Amino acid sequence: MKPIELTVQGLQSYREAQRIDFETLSADGIFGIFGPTGSGKSTILDAITLALYGKVERAAKNTQGILNQSEDHLSVGLTFELAGKPPLRYRVERSYKRTKDGGLRSGSSRLFKYGEETEVLADKDRDVTQKIQDILGLTHDDFTRAVVLPQGKFAEFLSLKGVERRKMLQRLFHLEKYGDELNEKLKHHFGEANRRLEIIQAREQTIGEASEEAVADLRKSIGAL
Repeated sequence: MKPIELTVQGLQSYREAQRIDFETLSADGIFGIFGPTGSGKSTILDAITLALYGKVERAAKNTQGILNQSEDHLSVGLTFELAGKPPLRYRVERSYKRTKDGGLRSGSSRLFKYGEETEVLADKDRDVTQKIQDILGLTHDDFTRAVVLPQGKFAEFLSLKGVERRKMLQRLFHLEKYGDELNEKLKHHFGEANRRLEIIQAREQTIGEASEEAVADLRKSIGAL
């Protein structure tokens, strides 16, 4: 995923509307975000994850406390691009409102796909989040572990347990068909083979002893009659 443009207003220290042109910033291939403590560096990353997944990793309950104290509305928008021939470009937008008790609730959420015509892929909060996961192939946890690592989260990435690490890497590199999907197919085929074996064993019990020795003895007994 390549970020193209980020817009943010009302998020933490960004009270007024701000626009970041990543396409210009990354024209030379790499760029850095610098500034003193409290200047809003991490908030830029918060805005990206909020736009994509509707969550801010370091916020209580993922959204509490992120609205600027002097504002009643918050909005974020991210235009991003996926490699391809031609590249695919999307834009996701979310807005939030302050509630009467000082909390935060979702206002509007939309996901667009740019092309010859702009297509609305989703316009509900949960649907937008699910579509983003489908497009990127990453859950929110994957994204904050492998793409945008919040402060203090790198150690968590390194300490992931075997199963969690395997599943995350499957999603990152689209290897599900070689991992969980293959495992499910093997379980299915094993189950089918096991059921066929049970049927054969049940039929054998109705036939009785059918070894070569038993058949030979039976033939002798018949011949003696």
